[in-house]
Amino acid sequence: MNFIGREEPLRKLKRAIAKTDKDESMQTVLIYGRRRVGKSELVKQLLKDTSCQSIYYECRQVAEESNAQGICNILSEQLHLPRPGYQSIEEVLEYIFQRACDENMVFVLDEYPYLRENIRGMDSILQALIDKYRDSARLTFIILGSYVEIMRNLLEPSNPLYGRIDLTIHLKPMDYYESAGFYPAFSEEDRVKIYSVFGGIPYYNRLVDDAVSVEENLMELLVAPEARLENEVSMYLNAEISKIANANEVFEALSRGYTRYKDILDQSHVSSGPTLVDVLDKLSRMEVVEKRTPINDEGNRRKASYHISDPLSAFYYRYIFRYASQRKIIAPTVFFDKYIREDFEAYYVPHYFEEICKQYLIRKNLAGEISPVIEKIGKYYYDLPAERRNGEFDVVTQDETGYVFYEAKFRKERISATSVREEIAQVKATGMNCHKYVFISKSPVDLEGLEDSVEVINLKNMWD
Repeated sequence: MNFIGREEPLRKLKRAIAKTDKDESMQTVLIYGRRRVGKSELVKQLLKDTSCQSIYYECRQVAEESNAQGICNILSEQLHLPRPGYQSIEEVLEYIFQRACDENMVFVLDEYPYLRENIRGMDSILQALIDKYRDSARLTFIILGSYVEIMRNLLEPSNPLYGRIDLTIHLKPMDYYESAGFYPAFSEEDRVKIYSVFGGIPYYNRLVDDAVSVEENLMELLVAPEARLENEVSMYLNAEISKIANANEVFEALSRGYTRYKDILDQSHVSSGPTLVDVLDKLSRMEVVEKRTPINDEGNRRKASYHISDPLSAFYYRYIFRYASQRKIIAPTVFFDKYIREDFEAYYVPHYFEEICKQYLIRKNLAGEISPVIEKIGKYYYDLPAERRNGEFDVVTQDETGYVFYEAKFRKERISATSVREEIAQVKATGMNCHKYVFISKSPVDLEGLEDSVEVINLKNMWD
């Protein structure tokens, strides 16, 4: 399969290599991001595109000597040399850095946290080598890692590598626009459905077969017994969390729509408030849960909410984990019809369509195609004490003029002008300073007799 997306990080990496060659000095690059996000594939694509000598090594959870010997084996293969006999990491790295003084090279240490875990003072070893060879080695040195918290620590002032990193790339999941490149044969509607489950993780999207239906993909990859990805979420969490039961409790509450801290605490069986705080913080650092505050009251902790930011985890906990017992004794097609189909169409996908709409607006804003430029995007909180009610509008932007209200509609039925008027009336009743109303819809929207401040964006035209 062809390499898809990631144009900007790939451009930055190529510039780093070019700078090394031009200035004859070292460039140290740090790439981090959650598991399966495509860090290794990005670097492998870079190495395919470069003509200079490259050494790629994936660190293993073994003793130092075994990793040193592993790098020696790679050196022997790539450089066509007798196998070096180095026993320590410091020795073999010194050899690579020294060799780069004579030729332009790219050296990649993938899964660096495994090396760091087993070698005392590993960060200091790298710091000493970088300082020694910074002005003499024509080396692009790339460090990769999936343990986000550990990799971020390398950038802290207290870490020996602080100030030695020339380029940092925090690789995040692709947006809908890039992800759709993995399944071009699907209709726009089906692409939305697939993205709502597999999100922007390249590893998952490469498994999608756009020659069969969305339902068949879900059955094969998640729903049927021994499906390819049925254990993916639990394996990922178990690798980083010691007490998985607490994480399961939090995810279950979030998947059922409980997003406020108090509601999560009440609905889950997490033992205490401090424990819940720790779990939410851990899941946020792992980039599978996101904390959000309304754009019109960002400092109010009471109005903060938590959401599952990883679609695969959201799908897994809403349908697979929740109904695990039933899934073992019910035929897959019957299970899908009973526990997934209706809720998936009516609630789950429309919810993620809102996220896709936000991504669309951000992409257009970054391209300079929205005026006035968007300064904030997110939820808008309103409070009507006289009516004893409050609530949130899910997609609102703020610019220098005021607010723009967006309504994301993922329905089969045509949206009538009457429905549009009712939506606008609800917004106006909150007193929000709104200068435009935009309806982003899968189906046609009737604008007959409506004011000029109302616009429609159709799903089929969003990404043209």
